[in-house]
Amino acid sequence: MIKEDTISAITTAPGSAAIGIVRISGPDALRIGEQMFFAASGKKLKTYPPHTMVYGFIRDREGKDIDEVLTVYMKGPRSYTAEDVVEIQCHGGMQSLRQILSLTFYYGARPAEPGEFTKRAFLNGRIDLVQAESVMDIINSKSTAALKIAVQQQEGFLSRKLKEVRRRLRDVIVHLEAVIDYPEEDIEDVTYKEVKESIYKAKEEVAALLEGAHTGKILKEGLRTAIIGRPNVGKSSLLNTLLKEDRALVSEYEGTTRDVIEEQLVIGGVPVLLADTAGIRDTEDFVEKLGVERSRAFLDKAELILAVLDGTQPLTPDDEAILTAVKGKNAVFVVNKVDLAESIITQTLAERFPRENIIEVSAKTGEGIELLEKWLKEYVYGSSRQADEEIYIQNERQINLLRQADESLADAVKAAENRLPYDCLTIDVDRALSLMGEITGETVRDEIINEIFARFCVGK
Repeated sequence: MIKEDTISAITTAPGSAAIGIVRISGPDALRIGEQMFFAASGKKLKTYPPHTMVYGFIRDREGKDIDEVLTVYMKGPRSYTAEDVVEIQCHGGMQSLRQILSLTFYYGARPAEPGEFTKRAFLNGRIDLVQAESVMDIINSKSTAALKIAVQQQEGFLSRKLKEVRRRLRDVIVHLEAVIDYPEEDIEDVTYKEVKESIYKAKEEVAALLEGAHTGKILKEGLRTAIIGRPNVGKSSLLNTLLKEDRALVSEYEGTTRDVIEEQLVIGGVPVLLADTAGIRDTEDFVEKLGVERSRAFLDKAELILAVLDGTQPLTPDDEAILTAVKGKNAVFVVNKVDLAESIITQTLAERFPRENIIEVSAKTGEGIELLEKWLKEYVYGSSRQADEEIYIQNERQINLLRQADESLADAVKAAENRLPYDCLTIDVDRALSLMGEITGETVRDEIINEIFARFCVGK
């Protein structure tokens, strides 16, 4: 799949900017660069040491200056693609960038396909598939935590872990095949015991990676959270407090919020897609009824629910309906208005729901908000996991493959316990080995590779 042609593309975002970059990669990158770039010193680009920024001008076919630029030649394999690369840094206007890009095509480059620079880096062995996919995760990060995870993946944290597990599983297969080819009556008990222990250890490590998948996906995509409650319990006030701005209209009159107000924010390092919903209650008002219907629909899609209750009043039939609606869902019960009086419903809620999921706050004064943020962080990371030390997977393709590998290893453990023929164990272990190889790209099919890189932007 490694192509011998030379590609080029604009690698910076479209629009006006101080700097724009055109990248050329492939065997003819230096030749193309030298035909259009003229150093102010009068020297050829190839006479400078690789990775040296050179000042000069890009000139068109008639020898007229297009732009004043800085150009660098990176000799493969010490480049992003592991090929010869020339990068031209010009002014960020689209006219300048387009003219320079057109010149690269005239001198022999072809337009790069989406993600082709990163694809070449993968095909040339500079990075594996996990590292390649992390490039888009870095670009699309919604929080500092998500960025940190993506950078860890690019640096090979997950890849090294998977390669270590795969190495041990290959040892298991070699052991089993040796026993199959050279059977000895006195080693059968030892073989089953050793193989079972090795496979079980590998399964534990895969399971540990899967435990972090929930956290990784949230940090990548954001935690879809709904604030629900009956009218006038302080939902909009809570939203405003969390946002630290007056985003939602607050009034002492019931039914002020008649639609779903969605906002993105970062709480305790966790990206949250927060929705303030219309108060859920029975109503004859047509517009308010539509808002309530939308609230119920959003409730079904939310991963986490902040059920807001008025701590100064007994539970009402509308409160009870909401508590019934959230039963079995991931929910935290926010008892509001504790600045007015001591809550009279916390104990009642604690008899029906876990006490750690009940948090008393004042949306007006901010009391208890830090506890809510702490609860949210523990919900995402887990109280026993260390956010800075764990490996979190945030890619759906990788998660699905890892789940299948975990199932195959579970089958292999069961087969060893039941003393099934060695061939049965080998099949399950080999399947797990292949699935983990698909994650890193060692056993992945060409069509999957093409599908992955097609999601990248042109220029990356």
